[in-house]
Amino acid sequence: MTTHILITGASRGIGAAAADALAHRNHRIVALSSADGDLGRPDEPARLWAESLDRLDGRIDVLVNNAGVFEANPIEAAGDVWLESWNRTLQINLTAAASLCRLAVLHWQQTGLGGRIVNVASRAAYRGDSPAHWHYAAAKAGMVAMTKTIARGYAKDDILAFAICPGFTMTGMAEDYLASRGGDKLLADIPLGRVAMPAEIAEMIRWCALDAPPSMTGAVLDANGASYVR
Repeated sequence: MTTHILITGASRGIGAAAADALAHRNHRIVALSSADGDLGRPDEPARLWAESLDRLDGRIDVLVNNAGVFEANPIEAAGDVWLESWNRTLQINLTAAASLCRLAVLHWQQTGLGGRIVNVASRAAYRGDSPAHWHYAAAKAGMVAMTKTIARGYAKDDILAFAICPGFTMTGMAEDYLASRGGDKLLADIPLGRVAMPAEIAEMIRWCALDAPPSMTGAVLDANGASYVR
C-alpha cells in the first residue's frame, strides 16, 4: 500500500533532506514550507492538515513535524517584546506541532489504520540552550514530553510516536548559531569533530517513519556526535 506522508518545514535543511529520503515510488508526500502557511498563526495547522488530507485522498499515514524557528530573545528586551517572541517560538515550535499531532491521532482513531508521528526536537530539550533561547529549549523539551505522552496513550491504537534530538546540524539555522557563538570552540566540544549533515538526520526520520519496530514507540533518538550523552 502506498504510504502517505505529511512533513512540515521541508523547504531546506533537515526537512528537505527528509523529503528526499522519503521519496519513493510507493510513497506520496506533501512537503510543506512557510510558503504554504504561517504556523505562527494558531488557525494554520488545521487548515494545512485539511488541505494536505485532501491532496492525499483522505489518508495520512505518517506525520513529520520538522518546522521550527531559532530566534534570539534576550531577557534585556522590553517585557512585551520578550513575551511576544516567547509566544511566537512556542506557537511555531510546539503548539503547531501539537495541533497537527492531535489531528493525526484523531484521524487514525477514526480510520482504525494507525499511523506514525516523528517529531524533530533538539538536544536543547534536555541540556538547555543559550541565555537568549529559553523559549527554544522549552519548546523542544515540550515536544519530547508530548511525543512520549502520545506513545503511551495511543500505542493500543497502533499509533506510534518518535522524537529525534539533533545536535548542531549543517543548516541555515545552525550556521547562524555557529557564527554568533564562535564555531571553532563549539566544534571542539563535538568528539566526532564535525556537525551532523542534514542527510544523517533525514535517515533517522525515514527509519522512524517507515521501519522502526513498533516496540520502539516513545523512543528519543540523539544525533549529536557524542557531544552530550545522557
